[in-house]
Amino acid sequence: MQNKTNDNNNNTLNNNGISFSSSDLETFAQLIKRSQQNPTPSEPKIKTTLTEEEILGEDNLNPNQILNKLDEYIIGQANAKKSVSSALRLRWRRKRVDPSIRADVSPKNILMIGPTGVGKTEIARRLAAIVNAPFIKVEATKYTEVGYHGPDVDTIIKDLIDVAISNIKSKIAESHKANIEADVEKEIITNILGPNGSNGSIEELTKLYRNKSIETIMVEIDVPNSFDKQHSSSIQLDDESPFIRLLVPGAASEKNSKKRKVTVSEARAILEKTYREKYTVSQDVTKLAIQSVEQNGIVFLDEIDKICTPRENYKNGGDASSDGVQRDLLPIIEGCNVSTKYGMVDTSKILFIASGAFHNSKPSDLISELQGRLPIRVELKPLEEEDFYRILTEPRNNQIKQQQALMKTENIDLQFTEEALREVAKITFESNAQIQNLGARRLHGIIERIIEDISFNCHLYKDQTVTIGVEDVRKKLSDLLLKTDLSKYII
Repeated sequence: MQNKTNDNNNNTLNNNGISFSSSDLETFAQLIKRSQQNPTPSEPKIKTTLTEEEILGEDNLNPNQILNKLDEYIIGQANAKKSVSSALRLRWRRKRVDPSIRADVSPKNILMIGPTGVGKTEIARRLAAIVNAPFIKVEATKYTEVGYHGPDVDTIIKDLIDVAISNIKSKIAESHKANIEADVEKEIITNILGPNGSNGSIEELTKLYRNKSIETIMVEIDVPNSFDKQHSSSIQLDDESPFIRLLVPGAASEKNSKKRKVTVSEARAILEKTYREKYTVSQDVTKLAIQSVEQNGIVFLDEIDKICTPRENYKNGGDASSDGVQRDLLPIIEGCNVSTKYGMVDTSKILFIASGAFHNSKPSDLISELQGRLPIRVELKPLEEEDFYRILTEPRNNQIKQQQALMKTENIDLQFTEEALREVAKITFESNAQIQNLGARRLHGIIERIIEDISFNCHLYKDQTVTIGVEDVRKKLSDLLLKTDLSKYII
């Protein structure tokens, strides 16, 4: 009997049947008292649903504006940037011409030719980011001719659809951000106090929740089984495969949920994901994704030079990963309907940008039909010493700014003298010319080598200003300079 009395004294049931210990109640009392000194944050502003036009986007920038945006991130290569800017503007024009002409207007597909590290991939990636278009970068060498073992080129479009669906879900969730936060807050507060909680209790607990003062309090919520599967199972089931679901235990009941006791912080993350999915169901994501891919999709085909056979080697026969792949690419680039699990996708208006270094082959070694489907040909120039200096100093988020921001988190003020940056550019250029040409990618390794001691011994430089000079650069890169000098004598 005595034990029962103690249990009643130490534990209290709320209206929802969840027990709180005396220490929890004491914590609540202290937090409520503290919250009364702070005003309640304003109610979240509810945002309306996105329209179809807002989701699909409108690339209404003129070519000069697109070029200026590309200049913020990419140094040089003016011809290539002009070509992609004009190709992107063509979409805006095509949507506004007479419907009788529109069907015959084809995208200006591009073939970029240039050594590695000069900006081919970055141009295409930034172009897609400017208009928030579905974008995918693929290596042409990963595909094989239809009928052979390995992925065929149709998977390019299937992967592009997946990218578009992810983008659209993110846009819809962002438009409902205030609604989602309000729904999550309401569910957590209700689960803590129960459905019959008084207005005063709800108001005080809401203050605590918004001030993140109850992050470690335990709360019981409904967790969809699908959430656990995504985090604990390596089996990825396709929503369009009901027969496969029947073979996997528990897959058929994925829409069910179960009770779980988690902290408020964990509950917020789980419920936000659940409500994001609920709001995306309100719009036809699949239909919008297909429209987005068909109207705005961009495919970057890298290393296309690796799938073409030099004319002198034709006597050795074809290759399932070369000429056969080129022939399979023809209908997709020309325009055809590709079957995906979400429906048919028309590829006739997708912008294709192919690129290659063409060290061991020539663009003319591509089959003539494929050359005709890549009408715009752009040659990118190798980077000079001055280009490397500009890459270090001019782009919006250049490597020096990135390193300075990272060191700032350790309370270290990292500085480079202009002479040091000039020396880095010079060494990078010489290394590319005499060892192996990696283009701008070599800068990453060189900068990391220069600051590796500072990065590792960051605790020794806390609250200090560290300035990198010319001698520091030469000392750190002395072995690289030695390799450069010796390479002159290698036959």
